[in-house]
Amino acid sequence: MVIQPKVRGFICTTAHPIGCEKAVKEQIDYVKSQGKLDGPKKVLVIGASMGYGLASRISAAFGCGAATLGVIFDKPASGNKTATSGWYNTKAFEKYAKEDGLYAKTVNGDAYSDEVKKEVIDIIKTDLGKVDLVVYSLAAPRRTVGDVTYKSVLKTTGAPYTNKTIDLRNNTISEVTIEPATAEETEATIKVMGGEDWEMWIDALKSADVLADNAQTIAYSYIGPKITHPMYYEGSIGEAKKDLLASSRKITERGVKAYISVNKALVTQSSAAIPIVPLYISILYKVMKEKGCHEGCIEQMRRLFGKLYGGELNLDDEGRIRMDDWEMRPEIQEEVSKLWEELNQDNFKQLTDLDGYWKDFYALFGFGIDGVDYNADVDA
Repeated sequence: MVIQPKVRGFICTTAHPIGCEKAVKEQIDYVKSQGKLDGPKKVLVIGASMGYGLASRISAAFGCGAATLGVIFDKPASGNKTATSGWYNTKAFEKYAKEDGLYAKTVNGDAYSDEVKKEVIDIIKTDLGKVDLVVYSLAAPRRTVGDVTYKSVLKTTGAPYTNKTIDLRNNTISEVTIEPATAEETEATIKVMGGEDWEMWIDALKSADVLADNAQTIAYSYIGPKITHPMYYEGSIGEAKKDLLASSRKITERGVKAYISVNKALVTQSSAAIPIVPLYISILYKVMKEKGCHEGCIEQMRRLFGKLYGGELNLDDEGRIRMDDWEMRPEIQEEVSKLWEELNQDNFKQLTDLDGYWKDFYALFGFGIDGVDYNADVDA
């Protein structure tokens, strides 16, 4: 079948197997070009099929020579529907890991569930013995606990917040008002995106004695600029990220060193869904590319692994690793703020890197990758 992108809002409902594979290979080649790190040897990545999770797995495997076990929640192709991009990414990762003689196995299921935790522990016991790094990179819209399903929301926690945004469906600039979350909605968001499940994973792994004595764990977060604070850092998602930070401290107190890495704003399936953020990212891309300090997911994660294993962590006052250090440089943020104020419907194409935003968006699903014939008939 000939596979073309079908975009609905911030979701692409198709994925291209060859494009996904080539995108994964490009990330692998980048990591290899940076040289080997004396890093972890047996790694569990929870949320391993896209974005920072996939980049973490690639960095561990091809940068440190690690055996990796991934947890994903992706669908194979069915009928006239393609597989999800995460499914294709994972197949490509496993293919190239095998070619390099690296152990790579993946569990496809609900990472929040006890069943998946048990399956992962059984595999570690059988194949790896113990793991020395656990990467927690889940970004899910909902979580089921017993008979209750919690859904996360993207809302403020105070007054409504109004600012510029971009409608990705037609590339138009408008104003959007983010309404406040109810207490129940905020609590549900914490249940989904907070640290409770991360703690449950580490407790389960520790109880099963499958964590090495020197094991570390890391989860990912975001802070961002003042422009996005009311609906992110100070919003319902921000409350969940504060809970994640609290969990890192609880995990460390229980004997497993836990870190939060505050990462840069990038085009991911999650960030595309957040009002205001895509417009901010498109301006940020323009500024950082012009100043020669732009990074994608793989560059961020390879740099993070360099910090974790042999570099300077440079923790902030809250004990977090700041991988957003280049994004938050004063000269970067000053220029972004200046362009934000000037931006309107007539000039936004000149003041943003919207083409770069869309290129990264389509690349998430294997489209727009150089060297791929998108008119060719392929097996989904």
